[in-house]
Amino acid sequence: MCVFCKGDLKESRTIHTVNINDCIIIIKNVPCMECSQCGEVYFNDDVLEKIEDIIAQVKNVLSEITVIDYNKQVA
Repeated sequence: MCVFCKGDLKESRTIHTVNINDCIIIIKNVPCMECSQCGEVYFNDDVLEKIEDIIAQVKNVLSEITVIDYNKQVA
């Protein structure tokens, strides 16, 4: 149940965007639970950990915009 609108959550995929030192990291195809009513997105602990790992990996080689496919990252 969504904490904002109390709508139902469904499995989905989303694009997660992070801004670090004026560089944008776009991670596409991120698994999530999405509210069917308001669209709010929730990540489980495993997904959050992998997002942090992805950011740590690309942080040192940032260009102005970096696009990463969540599904193509090695754990």
